Amino acid sequence: MTEPTEHALDDAELLAEPRLVVEPGAAARVSAIATPVLEAMGYRLVRIKISGEAGCTVQIMAERPDGSMQVEDCEAISHALSPVLDIEDPIQRAYRLEISSPGIDRPLVRRSDFQRFLGHLVKVEMAVAVGGRKRFRGWISAIEGDEVLIDREAARDGEDPITRLPMEDIGSANLVLTDELIAESMRRGKQAERDLKQELGLAPPPAPHAKRSDPKKSFAPKPKGKTAKAAKKPLPKNTKAHRLAAQAARRGDTDSTEGD
Repeated sequence: MTEPTEHALDDAELLAEPRLVVEPGAAARVSAIATPVLEAMGYRLVRIKISGEAGCTVQIMAERPDGSMQVEDCEAISHALSPVLDIEDPIQRAYRLEISSPGIDRPLVRRSDFQRFLGHLVKVEMAVAVGGRKRFRGWISAIEGDEVLIDREAARDGEDPITRLPMEDIGSANLVLTDELIAESMRRGKQAERDLKQELGLAPPPAPHAKRSDPKKSFAPKPKGKTAKAAKKPLPKNTKAHRLAAQAARRGDTDSTEGD
């Protein structure tokens, strides 16, 4: 029996999708102000971080529903959000506003984030311990119900490498930088650049017969954990055994044990 595939969310659903990880305190106040502004502009909030190093900095991480984010997007958000924050004044001291993209080794804060990056390496810190531990590192194996299945990288012998992590108990989760992740990020970035140029009329539209890649589709690498099956490779035919057999055939030699 084939399991039903998860419903693919459209842009409106992605914008309205709640975050699994939310910030407390002053960051929560900034979030309450920034979220409706971002959604009205077609962006969604990823994370807010307030840092006191070298003065106060309020970093707002955002993205488009497809996960892309250009420099122009950051500038547009900054221009729209700065006056709103000045009026609401959620932080009682001077601060510097910084708008950024999630980056390659991005935080995963929504269910759709884990779905999009299936097969990629992730590190997770739980707010509530699972099996007596809070920190996990492994490949995102599947999403089942309200749980993320992680194929753990450092599972001990005889131990089930698949760990089920309740989404509601996740404290933080970030992708780990790998060659596969970099390759996928570059592919997504090139596609987003082509789309923007076509929207602005700076590039011709794709030919009617051209097959366009789906920017929401994740080209996940094959699992590398202990549950992955090793690929069967054909044996080389130019081994020493093959060469000796060929020489024996040319001399007319036979194996005396053959046929016993």
